[in-house]
Amino acid sequence: MRIEKKLWPQYFAKVLSGEKTFELRLADWHCSPGDTIILKEWDSDTKQYTGRVLEKKVGYVAKIKPHMLPFWSEDEVKEHGLQIISLK
Repeated sequence: MRIEKKLWPQYFAKVLSGEKTFELRLADWHCSPGDTIILKEWDSDTKQYTGRVLEKKVGYVAKIKPHMLPFWSEDEVKEHGLQIISLK
């Protein structure tokens, strides 16, 4: 499947450079390993696409809901938040 998503310029640049090798997204849509995600640079100030586009293959997909996190309490998550770490 091919999926198009907006990506703000500061994040687009990091994906383009290879520094950012992950995406954190609201899980209100479906994707699977092997799908292609088309990242279209979106300027949130002008509310327009810049014209720059990247295509990336989807690797591992982890969908997480707060009740699925047995490692930390809800208060700990609210206080500290969560981070996604890319392993190279």
